[in-house]
Amino acid sequence: MVIREQGLSAAMNAKIIGSGKETLVLAHGFGGDQSIWDKITPVLSQHYRVLAFDWLFSGAILNKDHQSLYNPVKYSSYEAFADDLITLLEENDLKSTLFIGHSMSGMIGCIASVKKPELFKRLILIGTSPRYINTDDYEGGFKPSDIENLISNVETNYASWASSFPRLVVDTKDAPSVEKFENCLKRMRHEFALPLAKTVFYSDEREILDKVETPCTIVQPSNDAVVPNSVAYYMQEKMKGKSTVEIIEADGHFPQLTAHLQLIDVLNKVLGF
Repeated sequence: MVIREQGLSAAMNAKIIGSGKETLVLAHGFGGDQSIWDKITPVLSQHYRVLAFDWLFSGAILNKDHQSLYNPVKYSSYEAFADDLITLLEENDLKSTLFIGHSMSGMIGCIASVKKPELFKRLILIGTSPRYINTDDYEGGFKPSDIENLISNVETNYASWASSFPRLVVDTKDAPSVEKFENCLKRMRHEFALPLAKTVFYSDEREILDKVETPCTIVQPSNDAVVPNSVAYYMQEKMKGKSTVEIIEADGHFPQLTAHLQLIDVLNKVLGF
């Protein structure tokens, strides 16, 4: 394992394992950290150099100087995250990467691929949505009042919300995985969680889709409480480049935790390792 000790890579706990010819990048979503990928990294690292990292909002960022890099105003849109991703890849001298982004990170990868297409060979988006709120012509999965209630709960009683939310989004038949995500959420600082929740759940990145030319695979759990299946097909239709949809028969928003063998099968089908 190589731990990057300089620049943003150090701040984001960037680690590279494996020694394949191609590099595969793993980007976790809201409330998580790179340990979310622990069930699939041993397999992937047999075939690729795997770069894993923690976003600066993550509770896994323990250094106070590094925590101070997360400015909620700066990160009030996905643009700043995309810039960090680009910097991370450039610091590690990586081009033409295979990018796997979960949830919010899927859209971040899309934005970064539009800004610097040479850095990305393929995008693999897991449980990703460009917009969570329904409109007249779009099914995002939530009414505005649903999101307002979610944000209110994050604001008024974060500890309680951090205990209850994982049971809504992680398959409850897999108690250790529920507990894992709950622990990740509870480590996250409340002063980061509230503005980030607003950024994520009020986001609307639909306009970026027709600018994405990098080949893309959209991986969608069949029963995801956060992202309806229709969103995956909406993204496929709107994307400019070649895109495909792979449905995993699984409950919840975290197939890398609760359906990791099925996810590995899909990744093998897409990447051919």
